[in-house]
Amino acid sequence: MTFSDIVAHASVILTEGSLRERLHRNPMTTLDSYADHAGFIYDPTERVILERFYREYINIGRTANVPFIVCTPTHRANPERLRKAGFEEQIDVNGDSVRFLSTIRDSYEGYAKRIFIGGLMGCRGDSYSPADALNSQDAATFHEQQAHILSEAGVDFLMAATQPASSEALGIARAMAAAEVAYVVSFVIRPVGTLLDGTPLPEAISMIDGAVTPAPLGYMINCVHPVVLLEALSQLVKSSPGLCERILGLQGNTSTKSPEDLNNLDHVDAPQSPAEFAAAMVDVHRRFGVKVLGGCCGTDDRHIRAIARCLGAGLES
Repeated sequence: MTFSDIVAHASVILTEGSLRERLHRNPMTTLDSYADHAGFIYDPTERVILERFYREYINIGRTANVPFIVCTPTHRANPERLRKAGFEEQIDVNGDSVRFLSTIRDSYEGYAKRIFIGGLMGCRGDSYSPADALNSQDAATFHEQQAHILSEAGVDFLMAATQPASSEALGIARAMAAAEVAYVVSFVIRPVGTLLDGTPLPEAISMIDGAVTPAPLGYMINCVHPVVLLEALSQLVKSSPGLCERILGLQGNTSTKSPEDLNNLDHVDAPQSPAEFAAAMVDVHRRFGVKVLGGCCGTDDRHIRAIARCLGAGLES
């Protein structure tokens, strides 16, 4: 089945928790100031640690026997950042990242067909600063090369994560649509139901759906606590009853702090236990049909495992 088929028919899909943050805290790894952990696949020690984290997450999906999404470590691997990080032009960081995950997937034999690889992309600037966002035309041009490289390398879909502004989200959607592979756009939102730039979530979705062909397979929310999405959807569905049909998933933070406050912290803010976090995530799933469930800041394999346990006998695929 294709990723689009799985999204259409599965009742729940698990995905990974944090990678970047866990690697940042690991004493044996050092994130690049421009490309983060995109280059870890080339370092023997860092590659082993990165693979271990991926396998920790995938193993949870295999145990639960549900579809599982893993995304390439390429959130900060656009051509501009790779140049600043010192990568030679002939080094195919994005393509090699897809091949790295494909090798991991192939090792799972029968379960491999239920593992889906997303080509992860991010905005050009700070994910929590909408003022840094590109306009839609510049964004389409800026993100085109990375989208095509990931698509050509064989991802199951493309994912534009942590989008704070509707303008750059529209442009990156155009770039992904031109790559001729299924794609998803993921926003950071406020509890009132707006993107960080103030655009109401239904308006941002309607704008992209109406302006880009093909439209995204759907939309996700990431880098906020599940109570933020619960509060937002509780308000928005009253005036936009079809909104939930376009919201595919949530990768939640362990903290209820705003993105700006989290960005300035020098420690992990995780006031809840993994079980409490999981209960809030599953509440979003059951109340609003959000089917892709995973983690962002503050999460690790304990949180994803807790989600699977909280779903319990309700797991269906």
